[in-house]
Amino acid sequence: MQRIQLAPGYEISRVIRGGWQLAGGHGSVRSDDPIADMIAFADAGVTTFDCADIYTGVEELIGRFRLRYRDLRGQEALDRIRVHTKFVPDLDVLPRITKAYVEGVIDQSLRRLNLDSLDLVQFHWWDYDAPRWLEAAQWLGELRREGKIRQIGGTNFDTDHILAIIQGGVPLVSMQVQYSLLDARPAKRMAAEAARHGVSLLCYGTVAGGFLGDKWLGADEPAEPLENRSLVKYKLIIDDFGGWDLFQTLLKTLRGIADRHGVDIATVASAAMLSRPGVAGVIVGARNRSHLQSNLAISSLALTEDDHDRIKAVLAVANPLSGDVYELERDRGGRHGMIMKYNLNKGAA
Repeated sequence: MQRIQLAPGYEISRVIRGGWQLAGGHGSVRSDDPIADMIAFADAGVTTFDCADIYTGVEELIGRFRLRYRDLRGQEALDRIRVHTKFVPDLDVLPRITKAYVEGVIDQSLRRLNLDSLDLVQFHWWDYDAPRWLEAAQWLGELRREGKIRQIGGTNFDTDHILAIIQGGVPLVSMQVQYSLLDARPAKRMAAEAARHGVSLLCYGTVAGGFLGDKWLGADEPAEPLENRSLVKYKLIIDDFGGWDLFQTLLKTLRGIADRHGVDIATVASAAMLSRPGVAGVIVGARNRSHLQSNLAISSLALTEDDHDRIKAVLAVANPLSGDVYELERDRGGRHGMIMKYNLNKGAA
């Protein structure tokens, strides 16, 4: 498993185990033993885990995994584990947010994860019209100086706001963004600006909730209702990308590449993003360990120039998604924004 430094002395695996699928609302497939699954991922080299304060029960689950992993493998092995959580204040809280609220949520994550200092806190802000986003980021910076946080990142900020946070004195090391063969918004401007300021991109959505996988090759366009919110979200992206027929062309192209390398479509889709400039890691959602071997193959798959050219030929006729990162999703009355849940941290602090 390839590893990379996000900051001096702070190293992660380039394939990151996602936690969103372990929360509610993601279909009926569940793991019989999610902690054993996490141990299997960690033992195989996927030592970085992504979660959030709003992923119901996931921080607590990872906290129990950490204790179990230390008992089984020892402190040295546990010290290689990185947990990336998020700070996602409720939309309703934004106009009146205080440092006490921020610290209360951070303290809650520390308790849930059984950590003395959070490895990486990724800051999200729903509405730029609520003006305290920079103050909230700076409060996280203060908590970092106090030792409650090791590293600060963000999630779903656009380029201008990333630059403003950096200029405001907050030492961002990463930005988690939706970035895939279907959604190239980060490549417009953010990737270059982030690289100039030492901010690495951590990508989610690289397999579009499973759509970029062999299951959907040759399948009819799905009708509503879809199985889970993740599929609803990424089906909208496919529609904007160019529709189901173009999506099938992309899948056929990826299947041809996968055949040459002896892997599956999802592995090719994620490996393609891992090779993009500025990308430090890809976040793979996994409800259990059934896809562990294909997840491991992502970091070792070396796509050829011909592979990339074949992918580019399909993407050249696709519709580029409009706006900067997460701009479509910030329109709460629009197709992408209206499916979001904005107040999941109630009672958190």
